[in-house]
Amino acid sequence: MRELLPVPMQDQMGGDVYSGIARAAGLLWCGRERAVPGETTETVLLFCHPSSNFVGHYALSPTAALGFDAVGAVTRYAGNDTQVILENCVADLGSIIRHLREHEGYRRVVLVGNSGGGGLAAFYQSQAEKPTVLDAPGGGGTDLTRAVLPPADDLVMLNAHAGRADLLRGWLDPAVVDEQDPFRRDPELDLFADRALPLDRGWVRTYRQAQADRMDRITAWARSQLRLLAENYGDSVPDLPFHIHGTCADPRFLDTTLDPSDREPGTLWGDPQSANLRPVTLGSVSTLRSWLSQWSVADTNGHGPTCLEQVSVPVFVAYGTGDKGCFPSMAQALYDAALDPRKGILAVRGSGHYFEGPKHLLTDALQAITAWLG
Repeated sequence: MRELLPVPMQDQMGGDVYSGIARAAGLLWCGRERAVPGETTETVLLFCHPSSNFVGHYALSPTAALGFDAVGAVTRYAGNDTQVILENCVADLGSIIRHLREHEGYRRVVLVGNSGGGGLAAFYQSQAEKPTVLDAPGGGGTDLTRAVLPPADDLVMLNAHAGRADLLRGWLDPAVVDEQDPFRRDPELDLFADRALPLDRGWVRTYRQAQADRMDRITAWARSQLRLLAENYGDSVPDLPFHIHGTCADPRFLDTTLDPSDREPGTLWGDPQSANLRPVTLGSVSTLRSWLSQWSVADTNGHGPTCLEQVSVPVFVAYGTGDKGCFPSMAQALYDAALDPRKGILAVRGSGHYFEGPKHLLTDALQAITAWLG
């Protein structure tokens, strides 16, 4: 039976949390499934993500059925990635892991970074083992050298990518030439023009560079806006929101010979051209500070492979070969970065990002993970 697990925060929620009730309570409400009702297993699997509400995570019940308690973490940004500061998410994970050890009695904590949680889990563990980050890149973050961050015992990357900034750089639409007007487009860089498949590899290289250039332009603008805020308002207005048009235009959505797998063309949100402009994908709305923390390749501390190079615990990487959002090269980069020789990697054949398909795909993956833990 699913139960709510209230976790006290180690620091006061700031003004970046919309809900006044949440700020006043100072609690992170997580979800737990026990293997045996009323009892606590020695090992717990903690599933994490920067902003997704994992109280109802699909893997909690199947994990409990395999004999391990499972907890779905929730950060202060649950359901809203507009203001995510990854450094604050790390502090929230520290609160949860401390609570699981000191108050719930778990002796072994396995941190499972699912999807965007992969980079977060790697960032957390690197700071738990050797804290170096004093603040978020644009301010508003937790000093992680002073936070309570109990290290996890093992890391699992589940259908994870290298990090939110790395992912968005591959998804940004470089045909957008005016950040205020999504309909002004460069036809030479328009992925959704009538192009033959497979895509010309020279054109793809040009496209990738244009994506990186657009990200750099947005980052430079965000930094300049933060400077203007400080000059005009001091600390009274620390941040501003803005909109990013065209956030779902990765050539791999159309051409499955790029980063080949057995996935079908398309995105997690359906047709790529539609998803590209709708406000349902990642990074469509951000704040200046959040952009620098989670979306800017030049600034983020949450690049998974870089963080894993600083981690000493074993790492297991599991990915679905039918995943339309996280591709095999991303899983391989995470695996290659892990240093502990006990690391492992598993390709779940035919499985999508949410383990769409036969029910045994999820169970098989979790059995492989728990067998590796054993």
